[in-house]
Amino acid sequence: MSFQKKYNDDFKEEVNTLVKEVADVYKVGSSLKSITYKDFLNNKMLIVHSIRIGISYSFFNKIKINAPFTDIEWADFLNISTKSLQRYKNEKNHVFKPNHSEKIIELAEVTNFGGEVFDNNDNFYTWLTTISIALGSMKPIELLKDSYGKEMVMEELNRIDHGIFV
Repeated sequence: MSFQKKYNDDFKEEVNTLVKEVADVYKVGSSLKSITYKDFLNNKMLIVHSIRIGISYSFFNKIKINAPFTDIEWADFLNISTKSLQRYKNEKNHVFKPNHSEKIIELAEVTNFGGEVFDNNDNFYTWLTTISIALGSMKPIELLKDSYGKEMVMEELNRIDHGIFV
């Protein structure tokens, strides 16, 4: 099974639930009936609306399960304690605040693209945790804490995807 097909299958129900919630809140057109995870990540307006209403823990958990990051790394990226992350898991229907939702979506984008470029999360995680000369002799994972660093990682992944090695 291809990396992308696995993601689309794993996220189908969660993405379509989120799309319905966004459509209900923002009265967006009914053209968003059923979309794939990749379609969701490519639809910037849908992402903006999703961030504003907040990402549910259920959706976050799907992203988390399919991402190569540990709970400690997730907590660090979201600038919260692992204890808070565990508490959110135990809360019924927890919805992340917009700033956390935005970071979750950013990391979902990186994970999705990195998985495509490296064909699986193990290879992608190895790359993330290896010092990169092209990224200022830093590990790519160290740059994922902020938006500018995330963009640098995405740009480097794009270069790798196109066979451009610096």
